[in-house]
Amino acid sequence: MKIKLLLVDDHQIVLKGISFFLTMQPDFEIVGEAQNGQEAVKKAAELQPDVILMDLNMPVMDGIEASSLITSQHPHMKVLVLTSFSDQSHIVPALQSGAAGYMLKDVEPEQLAEAIRSAHKGNIQLHPDIAGALLTQLMPQPETTAKTGEDTAVTEAANRPEQKGRGAIESLTPREKEVLLLIAQGLSNKEIAHALIVAEKTVKTHVSNILGKLHLADRTQAALYAVQHQRTSPSQ
Repeated sequence: MKIKLLLVDDHQIVLKGISFFLTMQPDFEIVGEAQNGQEAVKKAAELQPDVILMDLNMPVMDGIEASSLITSQHPHMKVLVLTSFSDQSHIVPALQSGAAGYMLKDVEPEQLAEAIRSAHKGNIQLHPDIAGALLTQLMPQPETTAKTGEDTAVTEAANRPEQKGRGAIESLTPREKEVLLLIAQGLSNKEIAHALIVAEKTVKTHVSNILGKLHLADRTQAALYAVQHQRTSPSQ
């Protein structure tokens, strides 16, 4: 069965370009297009797409408000943001609105197609440039320790309710939190081992423990996990 797509962007040339590529994919079916958030909300209800590619800066209603309405009214639909904005003032609200991922318009077409397929399966999708920027922005600054990341608090995005994730956060050791920060900054296991002056095997163990405790499927989900905690936690 094909993945039904709704494309949302206020620029016709962008819509046409995306549509041209996606219609060439044998497992995609474009069921509609919208040029603003209000139209997207209406068409989502009418057309029942599986995945919605959502621009952010649009007239009448922006993509963040539209994403929030769509995900609350149709929890089964996946909203994948596709925008040119890479700053936290757009990323964080977009993910807090319930979007299943955040991609930039400079992404390779094949990567976009894979992101759509993965989002449809329920996986969180972030552009490679987004994850590190997110966690760097959201890290609380400890008042009693000099080590950035020692008191990092992140919570579960992939599993709700969020209270479940908060319990898991408390089970992370200070070193696991430090490793989590380095993962979000894009470091490999080998690079983390070098930074922390430990064996690569030790890092692999920490990574496995982190993903298990936080109920995350992979490293990419860590940044969105942090966003959810920012939304649901009391003041840091």
